[in-house]
Amino acid sequence: MDMSENNQEQQGLLALSGLQEEFGEAVQSVREGVDCPIVVVQRDAIVDVCHYLKSQQGYEILVDLCGVDMSEHPSYVQGDARFEVVYNLLSVEHNKRLRLKVLLSEREMVASVVEVWPTANWFEREAFEMYGIIFNYHPDLRRLLTDYGFEGHPMLKDFPLTGRAEMFFDEDQWRCVYRPNQLENRMLIQRTWPGVDRG
Repeated sequence: MDMSENNQEQQGLLALSGLQEEFGEAVQSVREGVDCPIVVVQRDAIVDVCHYLKSQQGYEILVDLCGVDMSEHPSYVQGDARFEVVYNLLSVEHNKRLRLKVLLSEREMVASVVEVWPTANWFEREAFEMYGIIFNYHPDLRRLLTDYGFEGHPMLKDFPLTGRAEMFFDEDQWRCVYRPNQLENRMLIQRTWPGVDRG
């Protein structure tokens, strides 16, 4: 890493110290990640923090929003927040990126940021569908990718690999119908975590 890159990192973290001053304890941590700074904020402050980052820090683009189920991660401790909601932000004007995170337990909701970045609409719908994360005040929180009658959230670590139901075409009824899945789950390849169990 050359001096200019190191200087840019320090300036980025310095700019984010203003975020801590503005929101106090609502900003739980600020650290430098592999590719950009990572900020963890309390869930009830997410909309205000996003407004601040867009208007005051210049993060005009929400590149991506996703959910993460931490329940099988080696660092996970029973009783910790199971989910992370990750917001990847970009400032084209200042050529900088930021990763914003909110930690959630299974029954907690987080406010939608559609009012800040309209592109969050489909990202939040996908996170709801895949992980069951509920975004409060979302204008149209319904399934986006799975079938109409689909039950459950397929990206959860405890969701069966073969699913809970299978669909087939019934010649007598002349339509697609569902029935309980008869396949059993098999672990063919052990799950690995980079840097944890590879030596």
